[in-house]
Amino acid sequence: MSRFLNKKYRGLAAYEPGEQPQDKAYIKLNTNESPFPPSDGVLDALSRDAAARLNLYPDPECGELRSALAAQYGVRPENVFVSNGSDDILSFSFMAFCGGDTEVVFPDITYGFYKVYAEFYGAAYREIPLTEELAVRASDYYGLQKNIVLANPNAPTGLTISLKEVEEICRTNPDHIVLIDEAYVDFGGESSVRLTGRYENLITVMTYSKSRSLAGARLGFAIADEALIADLNRMKYSTNPYSINRLTLRAGTAAIRDQAYYDANCAKIAEIRERAKQELKRQGFFCTDSKSNFLFVKHPAASGETLYRELKENGILVRHFTKDRIKEFIRITVGTEAQMEALFAALRKILSEKTGGTR
Repeated sequence: MSRFLNKKYRGLAAYEPGEQPQDKAYIKLNTNESPFPPSDGVLDALSRDAAARLNLYPDPECGELRSALAAQYGVRPENVFVSNGSDDILSFSFMAFCGGDTEVVFPDITYGFYKVYAEFYGAAYREIPLTEELAVRASDYYGLQKNIVLANPNAPTGLTISLKEVEEICRTNPDHIVLIDEAYVDFGGESSVRLTGRYENLITVMTYSKSRSLAGARLGFAIADEALIADLNRMKYSTNPYSINRLTLRAGTAAIRDQAYYDANCAKIAEIRERAKQELKRQGFFCTDSKSNFLFVKHPAASGETLYRELKENGILVRHFTKDRIKEFIRITVGTEAQMEALFAALRKILSEKTGGTR
């Protein structure tokens, strides 16, 4: 830290992203990327001719992409905001709607960026504990009269709340923002987008990083009441109006045209996930009932830190969190069938050494 850093940021605990090693080939099951490549249509859109126009700024209004997303989700383009990944949209949302005397609330175990953004923008915040089963109790958020941020499915647990519960949260907090982060909704959740026309306080945030195989392109979008979208655009145009590059805009639009490809991939990932739950349970793991593209598991014979470390020694990366309530868990991205078989074999080896037998 330099002596020039603004004093208000000196105590900021930055978000720690998952490992992206460049020096060794691992089976990467740690950052919830898709194991499948982008569609052929996306690859075709990233042509030499398209790259030749990188001397020009991109469309700051992202008109073609917003129109495609609006048609996909049954809303108007004025209800759609796009930016450089859903993290960017979360940042703009905290910037626009949180701070001053208005407290923002979110679960105590959830996506780590919520707390980072609250502290970065000087917003008062409160963390509401998950249940003993690591679930969000929706009724804890009814009538709070606070801004509310919920991941649905939640991360890192993979558990969901129902659309009816989301609606009740919106209905009972009419004068405050309800932001639903749906990064993982395409793998088994229930989207709140259909509530957009009924609740002016609802913002639904999604990403291209998970179900649409474009984590490396950095693209996310929000669907909300037109006035909220205007607020987000004010934040964007006050910081960086050209937040999405030309090639990412083309890739995002092409991906919408190839939705059938991505739907099939999501179904395949969900199928592999359910089979993986059964195999891990046979090996003695406790698994949450994840509806996402990852598994959240623990084993009585090995700590989360031990499993993380020894899997890495076996060439497999998973995610381990040090927070007290979940430090015995690891989060495992659902990979291809071959990747999951390699994981199962490595776990059998590790657990056999811990238990003195075979599994």
